[in-house]
Amino acid sequence: MFSEDQIISELPDADAARRFRDALSPKIAARLRRDEGLYSDVLTLAAYSPLLSTTLLQNEEYFAWLGRQRLTMGGRTKEELLESLGRFSLTNSTLDPQTLFSRFRRRELIRIFLRDIRRLATVAEITDEISSLADAILEAALVESRREMDKRYGQPLELDEKQRSRAAEFAVIALGKLGSLELNYASDVDLLFIYSSDGMTAGAERDAITNREYFTKLAQHVIKLVGEGRGEGAAYRVDMRLRPNGSLGALSMSLKDTVDYYTETARPWERQMLIRSRISAGEARVCRQFWNLVSPLIYNSKTNVAEALAGVRASKESIDENARRKNSLDVKLSPGGIREIEFIAQALQLAHGGRDKWLRSPHTLIALSRLADRELISPSERAELSKAYDLLRRTEHILQMENGLQTHTIPTDAAKLDLLAKRVRFATGAEIEKGLARSMKRVRKIFERVFDHDSPNVAEETAPGALKPKVRSATQVSKIAELSPPFAAVLANSPKLAERVEQYRASIETLDLRGKIFAALAPATDFGMRLDALRHEWTTIYTAIGLADLFEEISVDRSKAMQTNLAEVSLDAAMYIVGKEFTDKIPPQIAVIALGKLGGQRLDFGSDLDIILSYTADPAAKLDAQQQYFSRAAELFINSLSSMTRAGSLYRVDLRLRPFGSKGLSIISSNAFIEYLRTTAAVWELLAFVKARGIASGDHLDVAGATELETQIREIVHSRAAATPVEELRESTLSVREALRQRRTTARSRVVDIKYGEGGMLDIYFAMRFLQLRDGVLDDETDRSTPNTLKRLLDSNSLSKENFDALKEGHAFLSAVDHAIRLCIGRSTRLPVADSSAMERIVRRLKLPSTGNLVEHLTIHRLAIREAYEAILQ
Repeated sequence: MFSEDQIISELPDADAARRFRDALSPKIAARLRRDEGLYSDVLTLAAYSPLLSTTLLQNEEYFAWLGRQRLTMGGRTKEELLESLGRFSLTNSTLDPQTLFSRFRRRELIRIFLRDIRRLATVAEITDEISSLADAILEAALVESRREMDKRYGQPLELDEKQRSRAAEFAVIALGKLGSLELNYASDVDLLFIYSSDGMTAGAERDAITNREYFTKLAQHVIKLVGEGRGEGAAYRVDMRLRPNGSLGALSMSLKDTVDYYTETARPWERQMLIRSRISAGEARVCRQFWNLVSPLIYNSKTNVAEALAGVRASKESIDENARRKNSLDVKLSPGGIREIEFIAQALQLAHGGRDKWLRSPHTLIALSRLADRELISPSERAELSKAYDLLRRTEHILQMENGLQTHTIPTDAAKLDLLAKRVRFATGAEIEKGLARSMKRVRKIFERVFDHDSPNVAEETAPGALKPKVRSATQVSKIAELSPPFAAVLANSPKLAERVEQYRASIETLDLRGKIFAALAPATDFGMRLDALRHEWTTIYTAIGLADLFEEISVDRSKAMQTNLAEVSLDAAMYIVGKEFTDKIPPQIAVIALGKLGGQRLDFGSDLDIILSYTADPAAKLDAQQQYFSRAAELFINSLSSMTRAGSLYRVDLRLRPFGSKGLSIISSNAFIEYLRTTAAVWELLAFVKARGIASGDHLDVAGATELETQIREIVHSRAAATPVEELRESTLSVREALRQRRTTARSRVVDIKYGEGGMLDIYFAMRFLQLRDGVLDDETDRSTPNTLKRLLDSNSLSKENFDALKEGHAFLSAVDHAIRLCIGRSTRLPVADSSAMERIVRRLKLPSTGNLVEHLTIHRLAIREAYEAILQ
């Protein structure tokens, strides 16, 4: 006999179920009591998810709908969900699309989550259906957006092989968990928008536009429909940061441009990310073409297994640092968590997928099964990983569906932990902690076996009379870990590195960087060996500089000067490596133009290398042949600096400021570069080029060409600026600065971005460069630093004393904070205000009395900087 009270008493959260029952209207309560199975189901939902119980109470028609769905509780495909969405839209025709999609998703999650907590489906089946739901909503949003864009601009057209006009195609590519059909209840959707080819639209209510403009507007409209809420929240958070060039990249790109990016510019982790990519909405043919072109870049039959594992391991270590800052257990990011299971699969796929196509599955569990079939993991390892994945994902689902939040953290409150335990079918909070710890420990053991981690150890003391490295004492190791976890992590994995670092650190002021690096390169006999030799030596020098800086054995200015010198030597070493690959020809000569921190000779830990590559064209040679020759050299040059080998990588090379941006060539002749500056470069580009500096040191780079090119750049930039109306220069500066602020900052009140936020470093840089261009104040070739440039602007009456003081003092403080962040927690533009231990390290480094004092000083300086910026530009 059905006993309402007995059922409630057996639920994980009986009180929540009672509150739900008491909130039911008499009509619905009577209806439910006539259907015991449905009543039991909705009470169970209430005990697991306050979010869904509220949804049911606010939408009483969902009870009858759920009663019908219970009769066919199998999963739904994308096509079935699209049909269901069509019916839902007919009965909710007054709703705007954003609200319609949000409500439909919430309703469908009721059905899916009920299957989940009733254990009527596996984790893989649940995540597959959640992914299909996202696909259906994206498809519907794309259809609606395409209809609107075609109405405005006409159909986008392209030319086929016979130069006949045809409709251009568009694909929404899913990445991340959506790409592998493993989406969870509160996941972001990571997307990539690709269209088939450039062309023009047919024109309609408005004039014809380029396909690039059309598909960018189309992408924006899709994101608006799916990712922007109208009072009830958005259907999904749409994350576009994984697209080419990240948040600064084009929202939609042609197939050719996208493939070119992954071929020429993408970093190893960006190619790794494509393992989990597939069509989500739009034309599948575009996705197939894309995959056929990029899959050889992901899976290479010549891939060195150790290098593939090292690349994935490096990505994982950056995630580990973030996880270490958390005080609670994170089922996704903590050691042994979901991310490590995914990385085990992806690393082995990268290592062996080039030779075995059968391993190329985006789904984690399928990949693990196939890896076991190929004996790349043992059957017991596959079983352990699959079992752990099931527990971790089910726990994650319960955590997220309580309130619909994207969380992966196990609660520390005893009552909340006990409730979680009951929902995941453990007896107590202590039991679920033990179960998770046991599973994650086993995952970690397999992870270490796959990646062949050496456990950190302290080597024996050196022989009498030999130098005793400071880092090898337990006290010193502990001190480094306390002050700088990033540098401690580097040293922990290699005792031999620690010894060499301390030898270099002992003579840091007189260290011959060039001599050390080229001596390390001399014995290497092939390209791979040279890359490894360069990376080993670079890491030793870089870490020695870091520790000397950390323990204040050198000044911050000296540290940045040494890092700049190290980068310039590395550029020359990369050119040396390239030359060794052209033994049958005259080694290519490449001129390097530095921008950003490298251009300003103030490189800091974790900085990118913002550069432009150029060559001097031979008027007697064929242009195409020359361009092909130097493009090959540029590719090798960039790989020498940025590719990940088992010995690590050096720098992220950023070419986005090159002529024509992401659509431009990786290297361009000096004549073409100068012509671009004279006739094509936008006003905002002058702001970047005003800080251009030719790399004028080294035996293998084109030093003379770089010096000459810098002189020409400087002349053209300032002559064009002088001919540009001041108001246009001002508007361009304000526009670019504001665009960067909007792209890189968040509205959350506790987030403090010291670079992109208002009153941040970019306010200083843009104000300074605007004044340099407006008044023709050139950089001092002997000192290009911001303080010196501000002083030159003051001396030339371009800058008032009041604004000079605000910008100079603000820059000094922000630079100190930025440097402390890089040393103490790693590269970030945001102050980690929510991480008390990280804040304590930063405050200690800055020698301030408290976190509150740091925030107070930061606020005062940012307000003063912003006031000066607005006074100068507005």
